[in-house]
Amino acid sequence: MDQTKFNIGQQVSFIDDNLEGVVAAIDGNLITLETDDGFLMKVDENELVSNHSMGVIDLPEEVIEDVKKTDLSPKKSFRKLSKKEKTAPPMEVDLHIHHLVDNQKGMTNYEMLNLQLDTARNRLEFAIKKRIQKVVFIHGVGEGVLRMELETLFSRYEQVKFYDADFRKYGAGATEVYIFQNVP
Repeated sequence: MDQTKFNIGQQVSFIDDNLEGVVAAIDGNLITLETDDGFLMKVDENELVSNHSMGVIDLPEEVIEDVKKTDLSPKKSFRKLSKKEKTAPPMEVDLHIHHLVDNQKGMTNYEMLNLQLDTARNRLEFAIKKRIQKVVFIHGVGEGVLRMELETLFSRYEQVKFYDADFRKYGAGATEVYIFQNVP
C-alpha cells in the first residue's frame, strides 16, 4: 500500500478551492479533513496540497504536457443511496452564540444576532456552492427573533425551501433548509 504524503494534524488546502483544514484521519488515499469551519470532509489525497508547499513550483515540461492532455470533464457516477442517507441531513449548523464565540461578554444582542445571521448566510452559501441538499440550522427556541430573521434570510433565495426540522431529533429549535440543485 502506498504511503500518503500527509500526516494527521497537518494543515492542508484544496488544490482547486479556497478551503483549508487539518488532516483528521487517513485511510489509504482517502483523507478525512476538518475544515476551518469545523466540518469533516472525506477527500482523495490528490485534491489536497500541504500548506507548507504553497510556493511557486517549476514543473518539468513533460508533466505540463501530461496535464494538458488529461481529460478534465466531470465524470458522472451514480450510487444508490440508502433510506438513512436520503433522510439524514449532511450538514448541521449550530447557531447558539456560545458555539460561535469563545466569550460573548460585552456583545450586545444586536451584535450577537448579526454574528448568528452572518454565520447562517455563510454556511448556506457554502452549501449551495458545494451542492449540499439539506442543511439544518439549530437556532434554539428563545423568543423567536433569530428564527424569524432566518426565515427572512432563507426567503431571499429562490432555490431554497425551509421548514421545521425533525422534532424528535432537534425539538422545536431547528429549521431544515432544502436546496434545489437544478434551478435555472
